[in-house]
Amino acid sequence: MNGSKLKIGIQGIQAAFHDVAARQYFGTDKIELAEFRDFRSMSQAVEAGKVDYAMMAIENTLAGSLLPNYGLLEEYGLSIIGEEYLRIQMQLMVLPSETLENVEQVISHPIALSQCGHFLDKYPAWKVTEADDTASSARLISNKKLKGIAAIASSLAAKTYGLKIIAPSIETNKKNYTRFLAIAKNKTAIEGVNKASLRLVLSHQPAALAKALEVVGTKGLNLSKIQSVPIIGQPYEYAIHLDVLFNKKEIFDQVITEMKPLCIKLNVLGTYRQGNKPVLK
Repeated sequence: MNGSKLKIGIQGIQAAFHDVAARQYFGTDKIELAEFRDFRSMSQAVEAGKVDYAMMAIENTLAGSLLPNYGLLEEYGLSIIGEEYLRIQMQLMVLPSETLENVEQVISHPIALSQCGHFLDKYPAWKVTEADDTASSARLISNKKLKGIAAIASSLAAKTYGLKIIAPSIETNKKNYTRFLAIAKNKTAIEGVNKASLRLVLSHQPAALAKALEVVGTKGLNLSKIQSVPIIGQPYEYAIHLDVLFNKKEIFDQVITEMKPLCIKLNVLGTYRQGNKPVLK
């Protein structure tokens, strides 16, 4: 590790949106990045203690939940210590000497390309090419001095790789947000917690889910998310993931106690402070 800096794992490379989220959550001057090609290798590194923490996207307001990542939290026994909400703004960038009129090709991650469909429709002559990552598209243009080619990536990518933004915020939907989880190998004592993420495998009894949710409601907790996730290796069996908000930790503990008899397995994935959730108007 680099001095007192935290080593933070991200999926993607420097200036990817996971990097942006990590900087917002941990602080730009406090982290050293560890880049991973995919979420599984990143999760393995957290479990092995090769990184202090990692940032993991878990849901997007357009694409929905990333179900495989729920599975990785369980598979590697990872703990959630916090969350970060990030507005996803797509920037069109080129070499400093280039202009919009020079563009003949645009490259980026397929999801980024799809989220900028309305803008790209204005330029039907452009060749659209998919890449592994938004930030790697920007880095490729910078490293190889590619003229006539633009990348779609973050503002941080333009700054990091010395590119010029020629069309800002070209995403079709301006209410595009991603929720990221800060994850760790072990549970961490955090002051002022008011949110928890749970994984329930319910017992096979009538209305087990309804009874579990009734416990949440009668104790005054706010259910902010419910998500069913297939249990790998058990066809047509599902785990239920809940995010709940609470004012008093002791009330949350009572909820867990009352829920346990309804479950084959109940795992508290983490208790943490709620992130600054965007207000969508």
